[in-house]
Amino acid sequence: MLVAQHLRRLLLELEEQGQLIGEIVVVPAANPIGLGQRLLEQPVGRFEFGSGENFNRHYPSLVSWIGPRLMEVAHKEQGEAVDVIRNMLRGACDLLQPATELQSLRKILLGLAIDADTVLDLHCDNEALLHAYTTPRLWPMVKPLAALLDCPLALLAEGSGDDPFDESCSMTWQKIAERLGAYGASVALCDEVGSACVAATVELRGERDVSHESARTDADAVLKFLAGRGHLASVADRDSLSAREGSTTVHPLAGTMPVVAPASGVLVYLRELGQAVGEGEPLAEIVDPVTGHTCTVASPVDGLFFARDVRRYVAAGARIAKVSGSRPVRTGKLMSA
Repeated sequence: MLVAQHLRRLLLELEEQGQLIGEIVVVPAANPIGLGQRLLEQPVGRFEFGSGENFNRHYPSLVSWIGPRLMEVAHKEQGEAVDVIRNMLRGACDLLQPATELQSLRKILLGLAIDADTVLDLHCDNEALLHAYTTPRLWPMVKPLAALLDCPLALLAEGSGDDPFDESCSMTWQKIAERLGAYGASVALCDEVGSACVAATVELRGERDVSHESARTDADAVLKFLAGRGHLASVADRDSLSAREGSTTVHPLAGTMPVVAPASGVLVYLRELGQAVGEGEPLAEIVDPVTGHTCTVASPVDGLFFARDVRRYVAAGARIAKVSGSRPVRTGKLMSA
């Protein structure tokens, strides 16, 4: 949220200078329901209290709503087809009839973003390295952002499961492209449609990594990326941005393994975030405060130790960390709840 504030200020300055091309929508607090949920003076905004659902999951798919009409655009010219489909998606979103406050919030957010060329969903993990999520198809277009942010890790998946916000925007276009191909559309048209929305989720480190200095740096990186995407009249050169090299490690999301606490107790990490760890290597210890018994928690894969729980007393069965490996080892739903 702090990065969004710095970004808004920078964009207002550019707007006054006539530098904006088209429309840039900044949502400074995308989860007002979650911000209003408190338990024992602590904000609890990841899951909606009424349903238990994650605020960032279960966005409605609009492909089925417009599917029968896609045959009309299968043989249109490149560029024209994308505009027609955008209008279809806007209309389908308008027809959604939410039954709950949570569904209404999802409709509003989807309506703001579903026809966008670029969607950045800014998050922060519990305690983590900066990392990003996107699809393999879109990674070449997201890579400059990762380089600008000095992002250590990118996690790629065609579909992580449960329809998170960024995928509800980008994967919609990839699914539409597949349908157009079945209707006889050209490869060039399908490629254009499949990449019509470049979307990514960026985890801006952890909940406690909040400072004006880092927020300004992150906002400036996002601004340069938007300029490179053609949304600003100046600020960055698109060709130089696309050629920018970074040091981001790219892993399949299916290679990321959660680390689960085998017992309850005081959690003591033995390795620091950003370190490479080997499968079976001690990652943490859990000390029973009553008996003094200590159990060792090992890394489940060879990979990068990139996220962990900020709590230092945990219950058995709790997810306490994540290690990203280079080989796919999981199937099904790949994101945490």
